[in-house]
This record gives sequence, C-alpha cells and structure tokens, in this order.
Amino acid sequence: MSSSLPSLSQQLTELVAIPSVSSHSKRWDMGNRPVVEQLATWLEDLGFACELLPIDGNPDKVNLIATLGSGPGGLVLSGHTDTVPYDDARWQSDPFKLTERDNKWYGLGATDMKGFFPVAIEAAREFVNTPLQQPLIILATADEESSMSGARALAELGRPKARYAVIGEPTGLVPIRMHKGIMMEEIRIQGQSGHSSNPALGNNAMETMHKAIADIMQFRTELQSQYQHAGFDIQVPTLNLGCIHGGDNPNRICGHCEMQFDLRALPGMDNEELRGLIRQRLQPLAEQSGSQIELQTLFGGVPAFEEPATSAIVQAAEKLTGNSAESVAFATEAPFLQQLGMETIVMGPGSIDQAHQPDEFIALDQIQPAVNTLKALIRKFCL
Repeated sequence: MSSSLPSLSQQLTELVAIPSVSSHSKRWDMGNRPVVEQLATWLEDLGFACELLPIDGNPDKVNLIATLGSGPGGLVLSGHTDTVPYDDARWQSDPFKLTERDNKWYGLGATDMKGFFPVAIEAAREFVNTPLQQPLIILATADEESSMSGARALAELGRPKARYAVIGEPTGLVPIRMHKGIMMEEIRIQGQSGHSSNPALGNNAMETMHKAIADIMQFRTELQSQYQHAGFDIQVPTLNLGCIHGGDNPNRICGHCEMQFDLRALPGMDNEELRGLIRQRLQPLAEQSGSQIELQTLFGGVPAFEEPATSAIVQAAEKLTGNSAESVAFATEAPFLQQLGMETIVMGPGSIDQAHQPDEFIALDQIQPAVNTLKALIRKFCL
C-alpha cells in the first residue's frame, strides 16, 4: 500500500476542484482529461496499469482503464468523470471547493459522481499486495452527462473485458438492475410563409405540426397499451413533448416549426425501431400537407437496461447490502457495459436526489458502508 496516496477526503477535494463540465452547449462544454490524469497518477501509485483512451476527434475527452491483476474474468468498478453545468450564484459555498457541514461533503460532482472514485480506490488499497485470481478494473469515462460518447467508444472498442461490473451512480447503495432507455428527437416541418390575409399564399407549418403532435400523442397511447413492466414505478413507456418553436409574427403564415420530445422506452423496446415507427407515421402527413417533415435525432440515445434477478452480481449486492434490487427512471452507462458481456448493476453511495442540484452533497455516513461493500465484491469476484 502506498503511503503517498492522499486520503479519501483529500482525493475528493482534488477531484471536485478540477472543472469537468460536459454539456450539449458549447458555452459550457469542456474536457475531462485533467480529472482522468489525476486518477491515473493515484492508481499507478497503487500498481494499476493505466491506459488513457481519447475519444476520436476530441483529445480533451478521455476514458481511463486502470487494471490490477490479469485473467479472463474480473470486476469493473466504473464511474463518469464529468459533471453537469452549475449556477454558482445558487450555491452556499464554492462548487469547486469540497466543504464539510452537517456531516455532508458539498461540491460539484461530490455525489454524481466523482465521490465514487475515492471510495473505489480506498476499497482497492486493501488488495494491492494480494495476488488476484481475476483482475480488478477501475473505469473512468467521459461525457456521461451529455452524449455518453465515452461509454459508446468503449463499447465500439470492445473494452474493457471482465465478467462483472458495478457502476457507482448514487443509489444509496441500493442495487439497480433495470432502467428505462431514453431518446431525444426533434420534428422539423418546413412549410411556406406568406401574408396571413390569404392562407392560399403559403403552407402553414404550425398547422401541420398540430396534426403531427396529435399523431405522436396517439403513438404514445398505443405504446403504453402495448408495453408494461411491473418492475418500474411508472410501468409504461413515457413520451414527453418538451418544447416547440415556430413562426415569427401573428400576421405571417408560419413557414417553419420544430418540436422536441423525449421517449423513455422499457426493456425489450429498441430505440432505432421506435424512430422508424415515428418516421412511418410522419410520412403520410408530409404527403398530405405538402410540407417537408424531418425527424432529427438530438443525441444517440441510451438503450433500456435490465440485468436478470438471478445474476450473480445482483444476488451478491443484495446479500451484502440487505437491499433488494430495484429499478430507476434515469439512464446510465449500464447498457453499454452490458453490451461488452458483463453482468452489470448500478450501485453507489449518495442520493440521486442531490444530483444536478445547487449545494450537491454526499452524506458522510454513506462513505464507509460503500467502501466495505466494494471490498466484499472484490473479494468475491477477484480473489
């Protein structure tokens, strides 16, 4: 065990101090390389072999695969290194300075999810001088909060290879074996503007959008009658109409209109198939209205995720924590690790209720139980 490794609290202090916002907005978006390089320094000091894997076309966005031991199986402890944007005026303390009060650590990313890495490193410290039968891998990804480009790149690369994976999103140490997928789409309708005194002079894109929205809502009704899953609090797929923009003046025929929505699919539903079904529904409307209608994907989407209740990692986590596996509504990187052939759960310290909020915090009483749980999983799947 290295004596130069900072304490758990000092590690989190240093990680929180490094800005690593990812966002769809160029105004906010930045790289995560300094966070990954800091993690690699600590993990190399413990004897891990570290690989930094930049995302194609963006050298400032980097994944880290840190491996201790070797073998065909093993355990991955995974987390993302980016955070969401922040409004420092709404924080009671500096978002980039880890602050302790009321038995909580406050800071941007403290719970979602930079806090998982010091916990994982603390758990790993016990095993650095122990011969492992199967490898222990600590995985740090880029851009989970925006495009999930880091996890997608790993899935395409086919790495890392292991048998089991724990993604340390904040779940209060409740093992999560299911979540819905998500896709975000935009319908764009191009009509023809003109003077509103004579509707024949144009082709009103907003009126066509009105019909498109009615059809999308009917599609939602059909999906919800066809698909249900008792493992979720909201047992049906959801489709939310998020925002709409169109036209420029009351006395002009609306020439262009766009509407954005999200669709959260259940396990067993395929995002690409759903996109195809939506396009099929829009095509007759385009022909009928004479408008150009385009369905544009806003980001690649995340597949729905389900790990069988009989999975060894699910059953081990349930036994260790005393918590039955559950489902959540938010999406994670789990389906991408599952695509790599790993039995996967989502489980970590902290609460998702604190994520993406001013004064984000992780409760101190979550830290040691999380360390102990990860140590037990390492013993089970790596020794």
